[in-house]
Amino acid sequence: MCLQVLPKESKVVSVKPHGTSDWASTARVETEMGDGSQKTYFLKILRGPNGGERVLGEYMSMTEIYKTFPSIAPQPRGYGKCKDEDVHFFLCDYLFIKNVLPDPVRLGKKLAELHRRSESPTGKFGFHCTTFDGKLPLTTAWDSNWTSFFTKLMRGVYELDVEVNGFWQELDDAMKEMLDKLIPRLLDPLTAEGRTIKPCLIHGDLWESNIGTEEQTGEIYIFDACAYYAHHEKELGIWRCKHHDMKEAQYREKYFENFKPSEPKEEFDDRNRLYSVETLLINSAHFPGSVARSLALNELNWLINKYRQEM
Repeated sequence: MCLQVLPKESKVVSVKPHGTSDWASTARVETEMGDGSQKTYFLKILRGPNGGERVLGEYMSMTEIYKTFPSIAPQPRGYGKCKDEDVHFFLCDYLFIKNVLPDPVRLGKKLAELHRRSESPTGKFGFHCTTFDGKLPLTTAWDSNWTSFFTKLMRGVYELDVEVNGFWQELDDAMKEMLDKLIPRLLDPLTAEGRTIKPCLIHGDLWESNIGTEEQTGEIYIFDACAYYAHHEKELGIWRCKHHDMKEAQYREKYFENFKPSEPKEEFDDRNRLYSVETLLINSAHFPGSVARSLALNELNWLINKYRQEM
């Protein structure tokens, strides 16, 4: 299965189910090296027609993160096709982590460092392959303009939601107003009056289950990424969503102590609310009938009502 990406002198001792995932099978792989030392890996198995694209997206995402800031992520070891038809794998180093909410201070510092260190290879927003949030593909083709990039990302996520949950006129009306008017109103000022924003490498789906705390050192690690280069504030939109446990304001506040909000700063919380809508809609597309769809509409209506006279 994954033997082709392991060191040649290593021998698999055991493979045991480990952890949980809504979209994959996961396991802990124990190996023995030629010198008798032990090495442990984390294995993810994906089944289905898009499994190859998904493991490629995760491998490229985690490789980009590890290359940028090695101390924030486990080292990816490889990906590929299993002997069985339509079965693919992703393999990385195993982390001995505790299942606790991350420390806001440590997380804010390390995440800001990842964003600060990163450099887009094209100077644009986007990524060099399709990445998947859960089982669903994101629209992340390169674009030099953040307003344009985010508009296309949101349109793609909305189409995924409609495909699963069906057409809803009220939401469609709000989405059209958001795509045509609200996004430009909130994001164009980021590059007005000579301002610029750096495309930063973001994890893309950074909620508590994709963040680990190492048992012995307390160090923070991130994994299971659907990465792309984005406005750094985009990473934090997920943290205000009610279906996640990291919605406390301290997580955003500690991050912004290390990487300040963009100008105009007085609108950063409204941008954060806008960015959270993408998380809510992708959640709705994953879990048909969930309350996330109504919450997305509520957030859109709140923003549209606030900025209606300026759009």
